[in-house]
Amino acid sequence: EPLPESLEVDTKPQDMSAAKGGLVIFTANSNPSSRELGRRIADNISFPTETRVQIEESVRGKDVFIIQTVSKDVNTTIMELLIMVYACRTSCARNIIGVIPYFPYSKQCKMRKRGSIVSKLLASMMCKAGLTHLITMDLHQKEIQGFFNIPVDNLRASPFLLQYIQEEIPDYRNAVIVAKSPASAKRAQSFAERLRLGIAVIHGEAQDAESDLVDGRHSPPTVKNIGAIHPSLEIPLLIPKEKPPITVVGDVGGRIAIIVDDIIDDVDSFLAAAETLKERGAYKIFVMATHGILSSDAPQLIEESAIDEVVVTNTIPHEIQKLQCPKIKTVDISMILSEAIRRIHNGESMSYLFRNIGMDD
Repeated sequence: EPLPESLEVDTKPQDMSAAKGGLVIFTANSNPSSRELGRRIADNISFPTETRVQIEESVRGKDVFIIQTVSKDVNTTIMELLIMVYACRTSCARNIIGVIPYFPYSKQCKMRKRGSIVSKLLASMMCKAGLTHLITMDLHQKEIQGFFNIPVDNLRASPFLLQYIQEEIPDYRNAVIVAKSPASAKRAQSFAERLRLGIAVIHGEAQDAESDLVDGRHSPPTVKNIGAIHPSLEIPLLIPKEKPPITVVGDVGGRIAIIVDDIIDDVDSFLAAAETLKERGAYKIFVMATHGILSSDAPQLIEESAIDEVVVTNTIPHEIQKLQCPKIKTVDISMILSEAIRRIHNGESMSYLFRNIGMDD
């Protein structure tokens, strides 16, 4: 099979110090979107590029940036990334920076029953392969950064999504930001405060959130066993959860409802939220998310639903889904990745990219 494609940026002395050894950007080869995102980033940096099919140039003493977007075959994508990182490490690259806009397996960041924390395993594998720095975007849980023993820059897509709302939704002042579950309330609050809009929270709907039956705290089963427990000990049982009736906290009547989240994959919860908002009087419904996985029959379900538009960024390739569903729109976030690469290579501060981002964001 062909080796991963490389994008080499031949820098000029006046642009970057020659002492830094030049800048090399590699894109993985698992899907065309990796190369497309790599080209966009290279174009934004405004340096001449040369595309090759094989990694033929020396990376000794250079800063190597490996751009990898997640394809449908996520395991192949991960393995390809690890091999590329290890190849650069054994070729004596000075720094190997992974640019992974969507961190795979990020939903598996908690212990579930007798499972494992897969995102921790993946972080260990990347560090062991030779990664020295990670650039990602909107981690499912920001605590995932603690799984790495290397610097992690968790960039935000919200400025681009906020800009889309302001520029592409003419009457957005009549909108309300909606959290489809209490778990999404912080993100919704962040959007609402920046746009000076109201907030609504849907509560009582069945979610995929952590429950007593799946998080492992009922293992072993809570059956009293006199032979196993000392007679003087009686461990109190946790009261089981009971879902309340579906309620919408906040007024959405006669308003535009903008549902915000970090990932949209299985769309059932979004469709149910849209139906609930329609029943409460919302006349337009938008869904804004950073990562549009949109797997299985998600495009068809969105097309037939009450949702008017789904807006996601290009952290994950979704060209096929857009052909199946015209309601899906894309926001380009390559600009912030380009600036992150430039600043890391030049040894500049990254704080500019995290302006006005608080501890709770």
